[in-house]
Amino acid sequence: MFLRSWRCHPKLILTEETLGLTQKESQKVDIARDFISRVDHILKNHSGTGMKILKFVIRDCYNVNTCHLNSWLQKAITQGIEEVSLFLPRKSSKDCNFPCSILLDGRGNSIRYLHLTYCAFRPTVGFDCLRSLTKLHLYQVCITGDELGCLISDCFALEELDLCVCRELICLKIPFWLERLSCLSVCDCNALQVIESTAPNLSTFDFYGEPVQLVLGESSKVKNLKVDFSSEPNFLSYAITNLPSIVPHLETLTVSSTCERVSTPMVPDKFLHVKHLNIYLGGGDDGAVTPTYDYLSLASFLDACPVLERFILSVNQGGMQHDSVFGDASSHLRQIPVCKHGGLKKVQINGFCSAKSIVELTCHILKNATSLEGLTLDCIFGAEAVSDPVRCSARKSGKCMSKSSRMVLEAHRALSVVKRYIVHRIPSTVKLNVGEPCIRCHAIDVKLL
Repeated sequence: MFLRSWRCHPKLILTEETLGLTQKESQKVDIARDFISRVDHILKNHSGTGMKILKFVIRDCYNVNTCHLNSWLQKAITQGIEEVSLFLPRKSSKDCNFPCSILLDGRGNSIRYLHLTYCAFRPTVGFDCLRSLTKLHLYQVCITGDELGCLISDCFALEELDLCVCRELICLKIPFWLERLSCLSVCDCNALQVIESTAPNLSTFDFYGEPVQLVLGESSKVKNLKVDFSSEPNFLSYAITNLPSIVPHLETLTVSSTCERVSTPMVPDKFLHVKHLNIYLGGGDDGAVTPTYDYLSLASFLDACPVLERFILSVNQGGMQHDSVFGDASSHLRQIPVCKHGGLKKVQINGFCSAKSIVELTCHILKNATSLEGLTLDCIFGAEAVSDPVRCSARKSGKCMSKSSRMVLEAHRALSVVKRYIVHRIPSTVKLNVGEPCIRCHAIDVKLL
């Protein structure tokens, strides 16, 4: 009875764990032979009836050849299957072609989720085998823009498209008839030059990689955007200047930059609907945010978002090179013309430091955010448990993430900044949360200049 039910089992998750091979980690030849043998045995005895979910995780050391893989897929992908996940070895990406023919005769039209890695996928004109597909994830898959167009042209149910390290993509076009597509993610497709979408209900778009031309159409309804042109200097200036017209209906905007050399400009165009703004600034080659960048200029982003409710600034740097508020330049804090941010309620600065311009930005917010309810200043970037003086208590290891002594020293300086320059400016209606250095992992003797 058990054997009969197993032969019709709806889920086949074929990994070294499920096949009981992890205990032979040091015996690579044996584990490779056993993997192939056990998968052969399982698929030989499985009827194919009732199959819903298929997942292969094949490691480099298994030496699975294309003939083996194609025969397994031919046996396992049957009519009625709904999910196919194929995690192939890294070395297979050059010579492994996903056999499109196995999706013919109606076997592909029931698939709702398809996840492929390290292979080539070469659909041709007329490929209409994935009519029920709702989620498509391609990681390190060799596929051109035209081939991807053939793949998704008849995927009328597609809701989510995720493309990562697909190096043959040069132009990505999303047609208007993909009415259900709501989420698009593109990461490190570094040959890509243009992303053009006329999908009418695309609402969430994440992009990371080399600069591309974004064409989202006049009717774009993108409301959530994360974007990082990885090698673009002064990307914040590009974002505030260009994005209001490209994505006019944004409600949540996340922008990242690791090379800001000039101040963020004031612009006439506005993000009229942005309520949540997240800005990430990372250190460059020397681990520090460029000292020429003026944090106070971020007030222009606040000005460009008239209905902003939440602002998160994250500064990840190995060393602070800006003029310190403790130095000679601290004789007075600069103020810019009054610009009320009446809707701003929550502000969080992760990686708060002693840079004079970041202190000036914080003071500007306290003065002009008339509806502010909470301000969080975390002196340790990437730490947990802001309200706990033992920061590592939230981590299973019982120890904080490793930080350089220079960064820990700067965190202690930042804590002194909060006490000296910020606390007395906090209105009674605003709750201040301060993420201090961990009293156990970041305890050092600090002598402020």
